[in-house]
Amino acid sequence: MAISGRVPLLLLLGVVAVLLRPQMSTTWLWLLVVVVAVVVDWALAPRPDSVALDRRPLSSVRTGYPTSTVLVAGNAGRRALHGLIRDAWQPTAGATGNRHRVHLSAGDRVLLETPMVPVRRGDLRAVGVTVRLWGPLRLAARQRTREVPGALRSLPPFESRKHLPSRLLRLRELDGRAAVRVRGQGTEFDSLREYVRGDDVRSIDWRASARNRSVVVRTWQPERDRRVVLVLDTSRTSAARVEDVPRLDSAMDAALLLAALAARAGDRVDFVAGDRRVRTRLRAAGSREVTAQLQDAMATLQPVLAEADWAGLAAAVTAMGRQRALVVLLTPLEPSAIEEGLLPVLPTLTRHHRVILASVRDPALGELTRHRRSVDEVYDAAAAEQALRRRRRTSELLSALGVDVVDTDAERLPPALADHYLMLKSKGLL
Repeated sequence: MAISGRVPLLLLLGVVAVLLRPQMSTTWLWLLVVVVAVVVDWALAPRPDSVALDRRPLSSVRTGYPTSTVLVAGNAGRRALHGLIRDAWQPTAGATGNRHRVHLSAGDRVLLETPMVPVRRGDLRAVGVTVRLWGPLRLAARQRTREVPGALRSLPPFESRKHLPSRLLRLRELDGRAAVRVRGQGTEFDSLREYVRGDDVRSIDWRASARNRSVVVRTWQPERDRRVVLVLDTSRTSAARVEDVPRLDSAMDAALLLAALAARAGDRVDFVAGDRRVRTRLRAAGSREVTAQLQDAMATLQPVLAEADWAGLAAAVTAMGRQRALVVLLTPLEPSAIEEGLLPVLPTLTRHHRVILASVRDPALGELTRHRRSVDEVYDAAAAEQALRRRRRTSELLSALGVDVVDTDAERLPPALADHYLMLKSKGLL
């Protein structure tokens, strides 16, 4: 049962009756009248089951972007209905204006739209729909919460897509659609030129050389349809927040930009995510819809408070094919986690693939090293210097093993990783 604001007002009116007849019996009589009126009104109120509820399907939306859910409410009874319907969602769905006043005659239907702005990735679900129907006097109402299934998939926001047009322009230049054509090692014949010191003797065209006075070598166009494997670390180190954003979310943003760029370049894109076990894998190939597929695959991924099993992740990469690929490891450059977990399996990856490690760096470490006005700040600066020194040492160790390291803050990581990919493309190193 729910009561309206009319009940307190009705009780206050009893003060007038008490003033006119100042006796205790007057007070009790007035209270009895109010209670009886409330009970009768509640008994005459329609049952909440008389409202038919149905929810229209919801499409996915990027985190932080507006959407809405539509609830269809119909009067399945013979009496007119007056009441309130509340469409409740979990808090991270960002539902606002979800209380709807309804006035339905027999057989009427109404669409109730609830705006939402999700603030968290994943599958966000409806908690329940509360139906409150008033009696004829609007004093009391019958109320019941019913389950009306509803789910909204909140995707990674992909804020780095603003960098895509400029990188696509550079990609077109590399592909020869603009003024520049880049030659390098590849499998597709491009042209003949005169031999210069340092050229691979295996590229000499002996037949063409026999027809010329100088030695001639073949040049090849760099391969443009290589394979890119994105490996997303969802272990405990990805749960840390940098500037109030989880490292995992920043890594996803960088992966989406690189995947969109690689797909436009005609490369095949594969995706693996995991920690102590593989959480998801995706063979998106060269589809132009690769970003949509990746966003959907990433939506429900959350950090797990466990160490990453890099041997298992490397095995998942190998299981996707032994063809040489660009393997991008999206994992924090944490010295202890890298040295204990990743280093033992790196030789297996670098033997067959080109490997990049992309990491989100915390700019707070650099800030701490610049402030030394007090004893506490000096200690903080010393600790920050030590942490940065260990990161540099780990980065140098990875470079010695043939791994390219892209370590920068969250805002600059997506374009930096895309630029590194384009550099490798331009030099024919993929």
